[in-house]
Amino acid sequence: METDRRKCHGPQTGMGRVLRAVERVEQSTVADGLVSAVRGAVRGLPLGPVRDVLHGLPVGHPVHPLLVQVPIGAWLSASVVDLLPGQRRASQALIALGLAGAAPAAAAGWTDWAELPPEQSRVGLVHAAANLTAVSLYAASLTARLRGRHGKGRILALAGLTAVGAGGALGGHLAYRQAAGANHAEAVPHLVSPGWHRIGSVSGFPADRPTRAAVDGVDVVVVREGSGQVHVLADRCAHMAGALSDGELSDGCIRCPWHGSVFRLSDGWNVRGPATAPQPSFETRIADGQVEVRLRHRRHQGRAAT
Repeated sequence: METDRRKCHGPQTGMGRVLRAVERVEQSTVADGLVSAVRGAVRGLPLGPVRDVLHGLPVGHPVHPLLVQVPIGAWLSASVVDLLPGQRRASQALIALGLAGAAPAAAAGWTDWAELPPEQSRVGLVHAAANLTAVSLYAASLTARLRGRHGKGRILALAGLTAVGAGGALGGHLAYRQAAGANHAEAVPHLVSPGWHRIGSVSGFPADRPTRAAVDGVDVVVVREGSGQVHVLADRCAHMAGALSDGELSDGCIRCPWHGSVFRLSDGWNVRGPATAPQPSFETRIADGQVEVRLRHRRHQGRAAT
């Protein structure tokens, strides 16, 4: 026990210091002016429906992690090929492929980044800076190689790979520690027990106004239409857990007040991003003047109703 106590109160490890440094980035407000300016510029781009494609709505999850596989894979392969004799053209081709693949990956990344809260935005900005450094180094490496300066090209490529590694580590921090891009409503089906649950009297839910209730301790948003039809969805938005009960109703949908994701009331389908996952939805019925709900099976959500 004494040994365990010493371990718990021992000196901070190297990885612990790295995490503390990243946490300081999360809390620092130094670059918030730049964050605000860049966010406004990204949101102001006239992307139309392409914005939802860049978020990953058609595939049900962010596409940025998928797209970055091209530049990372190409550049890592280039470093391996650099160790082999007589493969200069192959290295150049791989570096060029990585540079070409960096553009769509960056477009998707910036689109997602513009809809993140402050802590994630700050880390994301440093993540983007590391990746931009990598792109610059690989562009310089390719230029040097094309001019016949292959030794310099290799050194620049290794520096670029180091920058890519740093950017990837920060990307992992964003995704896994800060849950950027994760489905924030995923836990709902695991928390709500099977069967019907009473959530209140029909008269207790004003017509055509989102109202918060609870099922097994899970917040839900209840919308009673003037016709008497009652719709119930998980209240916390799948994108970043904004309260849909504070959102706006329009054309049979509800819009998240935080980042504008739009969900269909009838089944929780995400009509518009940045949310890439449907909202958990509930079947409803009226019994003795009380609203009862039951979690809808996933296979009955979304596309089955489209």
